[in-house]
Amino acid sequence: MTVQAIETYSRTDRLPLLRWLIFTGVTVFGFAVAWYFGLFRMMMVSDKTYISMIVTVLYVMTAFHCFVRTNVISRETDHANRILDIVNQGVTEFTVSGNSVMAGGTKLPPGQVTHHIRNLILKSKLQGRHRLDQTLLLRGLADALRGPNYLGSFASDSLMKMGLLGTIVGFIMMLAPIAGLDAADKASVRSSMGMMSDGMAVAMYTTLSGLIGSLLIKCQYYMLDEATAKLFSLATDLTEVFVVSVLERGHDGQLR
Repeated sequence: MTVQAIETYSRTDRLPLLRWLIFTGVTVFGFAVAWYFGLFRMMMVSDKTYISMIVTVLYVMTAFHCFVRTNVISRETDHANRILDIVNQGVTEFTVSGNSVMAGGTKLPPGQVTHHIRNLILKSKLQGRHRLDQTLLLRGLADALRGPNYLGSFASDSLMKMGLLGTIVGFIMMLAPIAGLDAADKASVRSSMGMMSDGMAVAMYTTLSGLIGSLLIKCQYYMLDEATAKLFSLATDLTEVFVVSVLERGHDGQLR
């Protein structure tokens, strides 16, 4: 049996990664403009609670996670497109060789979709001549593809909550001097006004950083979820049309 090289199928789909890079490029440009005009330094100096700094660090870490997941989904989409090219050639037999899957004489590229096809082949052999239902296996594939993306919702909500926490802390700092304020003492009034101004700055900057960070994270993971949904739809169509239909037929060409 000859094994056909998978490099022959060169169709790629890096659009999700390209979208993330464009979005991140625009975001970095916005951060660079804010840094150039001193807005970042002003925020760090005015926010004595360092909540804005924590929000910024968490945003960078979450954005890196989104980059890793987007790269994974882009690679999985490439593999799914290659598998589609292979099975579109009229494959009449699927076999499992260890952890590898053979479609006719061609080895399928590794990935979640290939692993799903491997499970379908094993299930078809074990259950015999019965209708092959891949509903549960598709749920497992969906969980494998979408599971790590849930960090985006958690991170976005966490950044929003940290911004609100900073708002509350800032108002507490702003209202605390009022309790000991002596209207007749000008020095006390001046000092209290300065503390109130610091508290207001903390409230505003933490709220602003939390809102911006949450919005940017939501946008990135929305694009990631859209790419994941398209990959899952491609995997579903591919296996239902080209894989399940072949596995449900016996070697004599008759439907099981």
